[in-house]
Amino acid sequence: MNKQHSVLFICVGNGGKSQMAAALAQKHAGETLEIHSAGTRHGTKLNQQSIEAISEVDADMSQGTPKGIDQDLIKRVDRVVILGADAKLELPADAKGVLERWITDEPSERGIEGMERMRLIRDDIDARVHNLIVDLTQAS
Repeated sequence: MNKQHSVLFICVGNGGKSQMAAALAQKHAGETLEIHSAGTRHGTKLNQQSIEAISEVDADMSQGTPKGIDQDLIKRVDRVVILGADAKLELPADAKGVLERWITDEPSERGIEGMERMRLIRDDIDARVHNLIVDLTQAS
């Protein structure tokens, strides 16, 4: 029987990128992957453009709630993925998983804003989530 792998997606506020990654992972991996998200300085609400961009690809993050990092969770998950350059985090010494950082596309640096920006970010995260799922499921 294959072990169920686990992943924790982290960004600063846990209202956008990490919630998007979790929703996309849920869409693509379903019950085959234990999926979590958190923020290093979590906010109080989800980014509405993120919710809309995710819904356009038949995923749902609308019921998510920004939350902080659970120290027990971060020690036991297989993979910790930090999205973007701003979130700062080091794994505890007794963590069993692997830490990786995704420097995601930032269209605003090219003058792209609004929903066009959010769709580009979503598509970048989606491609990375696909690769992560393949990597984790091949490691079973």
